[in-house]
Amino acid sequence: MLGYILDEVFSNHRSPSGHPERPARAEAVRDALNAASIATRARHVATRHATEDEILRVHSVAYLEELIKLVPGKSGWLDADTYFSPGTWEAARAAAGSTVQLAVDVLHGKLAQGLAVVRPPGHHATRDHAMGFCLLNNVAAAAAAARAQGAARVAILDWDVHHGNGTQDIFWDDPDVLYLSVHQFPFYPGSGAPTEIGGTGALGATVNVGLPGGCGDAEYAAVFDHVFLPKLAAFRPDLLLISAGFDAFQHDPLAGMRVTRAGFAAMAHRLRAAADRWSAGRVVAVLEGGYDLDGLGGGMTEVLSAFTGPAESLPAIVPLPSHIVARAAIEGTLTAHRNAGVAIPEPQVAR
Repeated sequence: MLGYILDEVFSNHRSPSGHPERPARAEAVRDALNAASIATRARHVATRHATEDEILRVHSVAYLEELIKLVPGKSGWLDADTYFSPGTWEAARAAAGSTVQLAVDVLHGKLAQGLAVVRPPGHHATRDHAMGFCLLNNVAAAAAAARAQGAARVAILDWDVHHGNGTQDIFWDDPDVLYLSVHQFPFYPGSGAPTEIGGTGALGATVNVGLPGGCGDAEYAAVFDHVFLPKLAAFRPDLLLISAGFDAFQHDPLAGMRVTRAGFAAMAHRLRAAADRWSAGRVVAVLEGGYDLDGLGGGMTEVLSAFTGPAESLPAIVPLPSHIVARAAIEGTLTAHRNAGVAIPEPQVAR
């Protein structure tokens, strides 16, 4: 059975007036999932705080000490985008700890899949810095915990419209954590070029496809079929984590992509099928960005349906996009890896 995290604690991270990363985001997802009868399709998992050890696997001691000094019970800013309120530290520790617990439970077969509706988001938080609305890197903490619990390989696929620079930074030199990102490029935070493929000892374990603004369902499907799924097939992770941001949605106010609800459904179904095929079905989606409330709630509902519905085969491979710049972005990623001697396999025709 799928396990899910939904808790009022995440609304206690209170935003300044007008800030896009606001409690209404988690509330919109909660309402959408409740409307989709999540309680009859999945098991609610209690939240818990991350332990110090779980945080320190992915963040430095100095950074944790800074957060403990500045954040609990107070209001302020860690950078120009990243605020904190009196309830933020409890919410951040609950977001990281609950995501860790969900991932470990899925790894050990206590749950089939997982869905973590948590905030603040995490994928911009580096080992040493908060940024981009993020304090603790939830998905990175989950990946590191899974490795500590016996997973030989973990993959993180990030479809948020912004590149997950923090997750990439944390696992840059780790060949056993595969980081895959499709994002708008060039765009905030400025990272995610196709030539960013991992450190010397982990070449090929970082895969970036930076698409131009205006791309939609067809271009994202091509990225999955020609880059991500072949890479996952070769890597065969014990656990697949998704940094599930919904700000590539066609009406999102902070970005310029054109992904529809059907497009998110297609990505989720591909990853459910990939997990079934190469990861014993073990997949966990973790909320990142997404600032149009309808797109956010609808997108996460599609993930729920993909995870809890009947198992499906991987679909037929879509052609490379007709959009010239998008096609060049995909080919640029493939070329960068091939030139470094870590070529991504060709798509499998028979699935």
